[in-house]
Amino acid sequence: MKGKLAGRVALVTGGTTGIGLAAARLFHAEGAKVIVTGKNPLTLEKARASLHGIAEVVASDSGDGVEIERLFARIAEEHGGLDVLFLNAGIVRHGTIASLSEADFDEVLRVNVKGPWLALKAAVPLLRRGAAVVLNASINAHLRMPGTSAYAASKAALRSIARTAASELAERAIRVNAVSPGPTDSGILEKILPAEAAAATHRALEARIPLGHLGSTDEIARVVLFLACEDSSFMTGEEVVVDGGMTRV
Repeated sequence: MKGKLAGRVALVTGGTTGIGLAAARLFHAEGAKVIVTGKNPLTLEKARASLHGIAEVVASDSGDGVEIERLFARIAEEHGGLDVLFLNAGIVRHGTIASLSEADFDEVLRVNVKGPWLALKAAVPLLRRGAAVVLNASINAHLRMPGTSAYAASKAALRSIARTAASELAERAIRVNAVSPGPTDSGILEKILPAEAAAATHRALEARIPLGHLGSTDEIARVVLFLACEDSSFMTGEEVVVDGGMTRV
């Protein structure tokens, strides 16, 4: 099979919906053997149906150390190593600093920071020379958007982890980069807001985007593919912002 990821083994955390699902499909189309993870039983069931013949779907909590170790032990046994690691899994909890609960703050950091750090730690022995790691950060790390303190902090932490990991793994020719999407039609707002509020938020965000529309999951996935393949072979420690010009124009 030909393709930019032909013969590669790729893992996508949080790959049952949104950007992760789009990336899994694109990785497969480019020749990779793809494994995706998810936690929600409903989305896992849907993903197993929609990704049949495309990706192996594994139930795994991306913030749980025991499950992360089990996941990478399985990959080592069944695939022998990894060539592409897309650390995509993440959650949002919305609330001002005054109103957000400590439990919600802890959960965001558990899934969005601790989980990717543990996954990267577990992956290091399995990453083959020349492998690529991509972390899904966010432009929220650069914005002063009220109600996103925990989420923004977690994404800023991922950006920092990417730079440090890039330095540590460079001697093995393993590249580590971050993609920072802007507002995207991934369904994440619909998970935390009522339908009318989510639609109003979409309209307000579109008005701030120079290109005039939310990003699609496929548009973000294509940038992830770029960072995962040899097209970006001389890039590491970088953050690629994909936001329709929202923070750049």
